[in-house]
Amino acid sequence: MTWVPNQWYVAAWDCEVDRAPLARTLCGEPVMLYRKLDRSLVAMRDACPHRLLPLSMGIKEGDDIRCRYHGLLIGSDGVAKEMPMRGDPVNASICVQTYPVVERHRFIWIFIGDAAQADPDNIPDFWPCSTPGWTFDGGYYRIACDYRLAIDNLMDLSHETYTHQGSIGQLEIMDTPIEARVEGDRVFVERWIPDIDAPPFWRMALGKPGQVDRWQVCQFIPPSSVLIDVGVAPVEAKMTLANHDNGARGFVIDALTPETETTSHYFWGMARSFDIEDTGFTARVRAQQAAVFAEDVEVLEAQQRSIDANPSLRLRGYNIDQGGVKARAVIARLIRAANDEGL
Repeated sequence: MTWVPNQWYVAAWDCEVDRAPLARTLCGEPVMLYRKLDRSLVAMRDACPHRLLPLSMGIKEGDDIRCRYHGLLIGSDGVAKEMPMRGDPVNASICVQTYPVVERHRFIWIFIGDAAQADPDNIPDFWPCSTPGWTFDGGYYRIACDYRLAIDNLMDLSHETYTHQGSIGQLEIMDTPIEARVEGDRVFVERWIPDIDAPPFWRMALGKPGQVDRWQVCQFIPPSSVLIDVGVAPVEAKMTLANHDNGARGFVIDALTPETETTSHYFWGMARSFDIEDTGFTARVRAQQAAVFAEDVEVLEAQQRSIDANPSLRLRGYNIDQGGVKARAVIARLIRAANDEGL
């Protein structure tokens, strides 16, 4: 297993889950999600306890779901309410596994592991997504790659120079040193790029000509999220890494949830603190970000295919890979700790 157990993972965007069941494999487990009539959430294993047909194929009856094969009726708490032969007494020991689930920061979070350890206070704090004075939107990709490859990608933004040449990439990124550090279970990679021409996206976001200072601060948050503080400010604003609220600032929000060992769910978005009332700009940013991340998906899926085709070769870590290497070390340490606790 390559992911950390007993953790909160993003299962879906808030808008993805409605009354109709949504089937999604999360950390190797088939899960069904839906909303009850009061809009609260249900998450349960997507398998009828009778003949294991996916419950997501079932028939909704109020807040309950009836298996489409033989008609076993399961309540939203996962307990059987009606047997296939309606005259048979209900066997209350027939249950479907349910999962702790919380809606926060525009995402639906599910706890994968021992439900007794599911403390909502441990959900990663995506504060820019739900703080007044900020606006947030984004999208979703299913990626045919190990989720850790995506974390490597997000913790090493030097790839922007070549992968994203037409939007956010520029040569100065490769010429600027990074600083990487670990604080507890979090990893930070910082880059400050002074006195440059802004790339196309940031030139449009700032809305004015002139030289800018640009920053990139990547933060890995276990078990599998990366928040990236990004932006530009006019040189005359004299911003620093410690203080860069002037200009155009945003947070790239990235939540990776493993599907299998070699496939992943990628929930992405942009939170920003400028022009927050401009809904048209928000839609354009989302479309541009989708195009940028589609370039990443193409690279990551090709990388996974190459890894599979070259089993005798191993990934190498250079200086630019410090963030991803340190994040992988945190993931490996947390997996070992969880395994030791289970002994």
